[in-house]
Amino acid sequence: MAEAHPVGFQWVAEAKARGAKLVHVDPRFTRTSAMADKHVHIRAGTDIALLGGLIRYMIENDLWFKEYVTHYSNAAHLVDEGFKDTEDLEGLFSGFDKDTGGYDKSTWQYEKDPYEADGIAKDMTLQHPRSVFQILRRHYSRYTPEMVSDITGIKTEDFLEIADLFAKNSGRERTTVMAYALGWTQHSMGSQFIRTSAILQLLMGNMGRPGGGIMALRGHATIQGSSDIPTLFNLLPGYLPFPVAGKHDTLRDYLDDSVPKHQKGFWSNGDAYMVSLLKAWFGDDATEENDFGYKYMPRLTGAHGTYQTLMRMFDKGVDGYFVLGQNPAVGSANGRMQRLGMSNLKWMVVRDFQLIETATWWKDGPEIATGELKTEDIATEVFFMPAANHTEKAGTFTQTQRLVQWRHQAITPPGDARSELEFFYDLGVRLKEKLKDSTDPRDKPLQAMTWDYPVDEHGEPSAEAVLKEINGYYTTGPNAGKPVDNFNQYKADGSTAGGCWIYAGVYAGGINHAANRVPGKDQDEMAHQWAWAWPANRRILYNRASADLDGNPWSERKKLVWWDEDQEVWTGRDIPDFPVNRPPSTKTAHDTYGPDALAGDDPFIMQSDGKGWLFTPKGMNDGPMPTHFEPAESPVENPLYPQQESPSRVLITAKGNQTAPSAGEPGSEVFPHIFTTYRLTEHQTAGGMSRFLPYLSELQPEMFVEVSEELAADVGLEPYGWATIASPRGAIEAKVLVTQRMKPVVAGGKTVHQIGMPFHFGVGNQALVTGDGVNDLLGMTLDPNVYIQSGKAVACTIMPGRRPRGPALVKFVEDLREQAGITPLTGHRRVTYERDPETMEVSDPPRLTEPEPHTGE
Repeated sequence: MAEAHPVGFQWVAEAKARGAKLVHVDPRFTRTSAMADKHVHIRAGTDIALLGGLIRYMIENDLWFKEYVTHYSNAAHLVDEGFKDTEDLEGLFSGFDKDTGGYDKSTWQYEKDPYEADGIAKDMTLQHPRSVFQILRRHYSRYTPEMVSDITGIKTEDFLEIADLFAKNSGRERTTVMAYALGWTQHSMGSQFIRTSAILQLLMGNMGRPGGGIMALRGHATIQGSSDIPTLFNLLPGYLPFPVAGKHDTLRDYLDDSVPKHQKGFWSNGDAYMVSLLKAWFGDDATEENDFGYKYMPRLTGAHGTYQTLMRMFDKGVDGYFVLGQNPAVGSANGRMQRLGMSNLKWMVVRDFQLIETATWWKDGPEIATGELKTEDIATEVFFMPAANHTEKAGTFTQTQRLVQWRHQAITPPGDARSELEFFYDLGVRLKEKLKDSTDPRDKPLQAMTWDYPVDEHGEPSAEAVLKEINGYYTTGPNAGKPVDNFNQYKADGSTAGGCWIYAGVYAGGINHAANRVPGKDQDEMAHQWAWAWPANRRILYNRASADLDGNPWSERKKLVWWDEDQEVWTGRDIPDFPVNRPPSTKTAHDTYGPDALAGDDPFIMQSDGKGWLFTPKGMNDGPMPTHFEPAESPVENPLYPQQESPSRVLITAKGNQTAPSAGEPGSEVFPHIFTTYRLTEHQTAGGMSRFLPYLSELQPEMFVEVSEELAADVGLEPYGWATIASPRGAIEAKVLVTQRMKPVVAGGKTVHQIGMPFHFGVGNQALVTGDGVNDLLGMTLDPNVYIQSGKAVACTIMPGRRPRGPALVKFVEDLREQAGITPLTGHRRVTYERDPETMEVSDPPRLTEPEPHTGE
């Protein structure tokens, strides 16, 4: 965090100066480690084992927050009697489909009880064997300190010290926050890493309270904003699901399936959020008679993520490609396949500040040097459009705390550079003009789309007008045209329009609240007058959980919101994230739904049962509880189950995306080490904002690889000499940095060497500094929930000297694959062992042994 998020880390440093304890868990010793009270080296990709061990430790040592967990989580809910855990099925949950890798979630649901107002069977003593609490307890029962050590490489005494610190800093009087970044997300189980931390935080009462929660450290200044108003293929603004072809043919189909009325909480009002979005997009053409223009919406026909789109390029299924603010030739997994894929396009548009590698791969990329591509044979037409940077345009950045902050334009863009807002507005104007007389039904959505933003003398549309549309406004009645004040004013009858329901209020009263700038010294620590946080300017989500069952703060020291008995309202230092007039003693009534159904002890108002989920009956595609599986490529056997890797991981089987054999398989000794990637303070992501700047380039001028003293001695690496690092996908070279910051760990009874490399460098002739791109070594094995790549625990080999040049590089990688016996199907078995097709049980799983060296085919 200190290296990749130095501005945010200042607050960590200030907290530490006031007595906070800082624990850093990372495969590397970094600047954060140097500031920490405790740093432990962990084997990359094993965080679920560590967090699961902490869960077990808190439960078995009676350190969990009982009153909080019993009433604010789903711990008391009973699960369907057909549910089976990984402990029952040797690494699988009930409902597994071995053909798709997915799950039928019917046995994950709560048991029904018609006598309960919410219809859910419960045991408030938490003793029932099918209560969520007992299922969770059994699930993690084998995650002992010794097992955690064997999997993660963390010494038992270090684990116990972490557990003690966590327990002492959680409860009524103290809270603990967990912060993560790409080191958790970029795994085939990345979503489950974060789920495990959420379970731990719920157990310890650290959600919805000051100093608690989970902080996602975003990789750029407004990645949170790009999730809220998404660049994600499967979401609409405000986290509304995207319609699916054949499933959501009508608006009613969509609403009944995606945001059903018969549930607790504010998602029950999803019809108002969706209809208001349609009104914002299609204006007068969105009427009740035509489902508010719902028929104009595109439909998903499958996964349309980055890597699925790439594979369609190889099938000539993609004609054009817009690349905006990213550099896939360097920054995406399996860089070689990214570049080869783009060679199958008819055209592509790159908008950036500089001629990044994604704009020039066709003439100076690595495959030109190897002869795999020839410039004269590439039919892709590349259009480079210079882009304005963040100082040259106005708009908002939304950071990890959901804080929407207005950025004023400092200077006008130089030359032909334009903001994205101007570029796409102008493109839309031209397309609408071109199609204005069309009678083709496919053109009707574009004709109907509202596109009437005011522009200034330079042709720049008003970003504030866009913000007003995002906020939402009344379309009819005496307030027509006026902004709404909050999302509760959104209606499902077409009388409101709004581009993103969670942002409702950012333009309340016609004031741009994202531009609020009252200094900290002139307000309290909640800083409600600095910018604006969604939703409703609440600074801590689910803050009803900061008070006990009676509505009193858990402690005076941590008071945030509370029930004012005299005024009969929730009040406090933050804006209550709860129905403000709902007494804490309120019980759910039969046949009530939505916000009205929330009981006084239902603080998690966006959940369908009002509780924090220790067990997820829906929403996760790879299991209702996180469980440890080995990364897609691993030198260590899974000691918990015969199932080695996550059976639900998304596999892309293709030549060029081969996977290394895992522990115990023939050929695994060819790629015996694990590398992880990271960023440097001096460079930004794929380098487009830093490798073209002389000062930053001088500070970090070349690609390097960090290795331990032990590995350097074993392999014969010389400090500041060259090393070649290879995976089944490619080979790169880097300068050697022998350092004590990298340490081998002992896991599974063997020494595991871990290697670290930054991911900022790429091959081309435009940047001031270039170097081989580490992402050329990554494979495309994906998380089944969000389709992110597994890029933080990857098998490799390392050797002294520079890599081969030209066609010899291709043969070098091919020879390594042949030596390991790798085919496109290697490592692509979903289920490690044959199972009974009815019960999915393993009758007698063999134990893996040390592999014999592989020779021949």
